[in-house]
Amino acid sequence: MTRIGITGAAGRMGRTLVEAIALAGDELQLAAAIEQPESSLLGADAGELAGQGRNGVTVVGDLAAVVGDIDVLIDFSVPAATLANLGPCVEHGVAMVIGTTGFTPGQQAQIDAAATRSAICKASNFSTGVNLCFKLLDMAARVLGDDVDIEVYEAHHRHKIDAPSGTALSMGQVVADALGRDLEKVAVYGREGQTGARERQTIGFATVRAGDIVGDHTVTFAAEGERVEITHKASSRMSFARGAVRAAGWLAGREPGLYDMRDVLGL
Repeated sequence: MTRIGITGAAGRMGRTLVEAIALAGDELQLAAAIEQPESSLLGADAGELAGQGRNGVTVVGDLAAVVGDIDVLIDFSVPAATLANLGPCVEHGVAMVIGTTGFTPGQQAQIDAAATRSAICKASNFSTGVNLCFKLLDMAARVLGDDVDIEVYEAHHRHKIDAPSGTALSMGQVVADALGRDLEKVAVYGREGQTGARERQTIGFATVRAGDIVGDHTVTFAAEGERVEITHKASSRMSFARGAVRAAGWLAGREPGLYDMRDVLGL
């Protein structure tokens, strides 16, 4: 039995994760539900909040109070909160599944350091379909090479606070790595005014924030006379939640290290 804790358990993603664990079978168990200390939902039953009926797991406002009761913590929050959770997890030998995005290089270095002492699975997207797209993007970039212009489009709901999305950046990184380019040098994150002709080496990013879009991503490889587009569209957060729960089960008992969803899927 793998005992799982969830941060942000009363939020949209947290409730979906609670549901995903309930659907995952007897080998995985929700053992802790954590929210912000000022949340009005502290003391509520996590199962009831997720629409699954009572499961006996009470929402608490302090990870330290329950960290000894879990094997893996799933964290889809914000960088500051995720980093604050690293210490207690490392100290108690708790693995972490991190779906938070928007980390600075310095913050990523803290995660890297924690991974020398604890097993961490960090991914910009836990959807099986998106991780398959990463594999397809690598193949497409290697076949099409420098003969195409490459653009990454992404759209998310109005509440998403970082842009471009972590998934879009990961897609760009996969393409850049396949072509031997430095993404930091070739990425273009916006165009306006007289920009001049497009330079072939650049990788462009376009961002949309609107309504309740769960997550759309398209990478276009455009040549003279034809173009190839690889697209993933998410219609429910459940695709991310199922992947994260799958990663939690896979991560339990692993040696310290920094893993990603492609490790979980064997890609």
